Amino acid sequence: MARWQDVNGIYQIYPRSFKDTNGDGVGDIAGITEKLDYIKGSTSSLGVDAIWTSPFYRSPMADFGYDISDYYSIDPLFGDLEDFKVFISEAHDRNIKVMVDYVPNHTSDEHPWFIASKSSRDNDKRDWYVWRDPKPDGSPPNNWISVFGGSAWEFDEESGQYYVHSFLTKQPDLNWDNPAVRKAMMDVLDFWLELGVDGIRADAVRWISKDSLLRDDIPNEEFKTGEDPFNALIHRYSRYGESLFDYLKEMAATVEKHPDRIILFEDYIDNHLDLHEQYADFYAVNPSVAAPFNFEGMHTAYSARAFRSYIDDFQKMLTSEQRPFYCFSNHDMPRLASRFGEKQARLIALLQLTLPGIPVVYYGDELGMHNVEIPPEAVQDPFEKQTQLGLGRDPERTPMQWSDEENAGFTTGKPWLPLASDYKERNVESESTNSDSLFSMYRTLLELRRSSALRTGVYDEWSDSNDSVFGYTRQSEYEKLLILLNMSDVDGVCGQCFIGGVICDTHKSVELSISQHLILQPHQGVIIRCKT
Repeated sequence: MARWQDVNGIYQIYPRSFKDTNGDGVGDIAGITEKLDYIKGSTSSLGVDAIWTSPFYRSPMADFGYDISDYYSIDPLFGDLEDFKVFISEAHDRNIKVMVDYVPNHTSDEHPWFIASKSSRDNDKRDWYVWRDPKPDGSPPNNWISVFGGSAWEFDEESGQYYVHSFLTKQPDLNWDNPAVRKAMMDVLDFWLELGVDGIRADAVRWISKDSLLRDDIPNEEFKTGEDPFNALIHRYSRYGESLFDYLKEMAATVEKHPDRIILFEDYIDNHLDLHEQYADFYAVNPSVAAPFNFEGMHTAYSARAFRSYIDDFQKMLTSEQRPFYCFSNHDMPRLASRFGEKQARLIALLQLTLPGIPVVYYGDELGMHNVEIPPEAVQDPFEKQTQLGLGRDPERTPMQWSDEENAGFTTGKPWLPLASDYKERNVESESTNSDSLFSMYRTLLELRRSSALRTGVYDEWSDSNDSVFGYTRQSEYEKLLILLNMSDVDGVCGQCFIGGVICDTHKSVELSISQHLILQPHQGVIIRCKT
């Protein structure tokens, strides 16, 4: 099996929406196993070397698996531990690495740890969670708010104290300042790594350490009505506590005990913190096994100047031992085709799959799947149910579109979320046989990533980038590639003489002549193999 340093990409699977094998309308682990040949292992596969699965642990499903009641078992909705062992074995047989979600900040309120903690102030697990007395007037200990809206504190009548929940009330935060909690969570990591898991994606890590004085967060003077209510405060004290990186180092040390494993930290850069310093802190945890996701592309304005600034700046910040993980889409963000547009999504794909490090691709983006409008009666996302602001995440979590059959070949039952109206045209079967499809372009790019230049080559700015065209080179000892991206609605002129040939083009129907000037159509991108 390839080492992590040779992996060409990671494919994120949201298990509820990938493939259902028992007709209950919800995807399952057996469904992922059934579709492993789509990911890698056949001549028509996507050809990606690793997958990451969102949570499948036993859970009341208040937040679809991010509220865990047992870290050591599979929820019956997805199968059982034997199904998971088969999945791991089958994936490894195809040389596919498997990364799983790890949720360290909180458990379900139905987890035995919390049930014991809540039972009495004297219980030996009371300090496994964050409990505090009310203020003299009975109000919460401070002004912290939940990601899902409302106070981050929930009052317990029986004990007369509040517990903190950074997300739903049913997701009480663990107290990572307690060594016993840290030991228990390291045991969880060991269990899954010993079972054969190749990587860990650590969820919501910035909340595991909080201000020891529990100071109030700072009001955000730029907050506007109608925005996500979480933005009403600048979250200076409810997360990024003084011990955060010490705790992350403990996680990394546990992972490092197991050969060729990695841990990735979910972290969205806070505007009130210095971007360079924050990335530097995450990379300093343990560069040999640990790294943060780079999500900045999700928030970068679609323009050559903006993307050039973002990527050039980030690449300059990295040392040779620090590996970037570029992620432009996931289960919490609108899909590429909906966020940028269809032509633009092809260009973003070419961009992501030619950058250094390991790209992370969200299931269905390789087909150009769009966000699906969810009628009020079909809403599932607890965030949308609480806020009712039209900011829910259901639209980007809809079922995978396998074929033009009923329910897109996802299930024989009723899908847990509505399907896209265009699934009869936009699906794996139709796109895998169309050489001009987005899927075929992804497959080509993932194969190209196995070359030395895209896997290990040096990234360099292209000095002739302009307001329309963003360019860069990837060069190894044996190969030099020039990537040019016209991120505008007008023709982009690249004003230099090119010697080489086009090996990938987002606009396959367009003839390119490489002479003194190269003209790219709007939102066209190319890879040129330069003669050296």
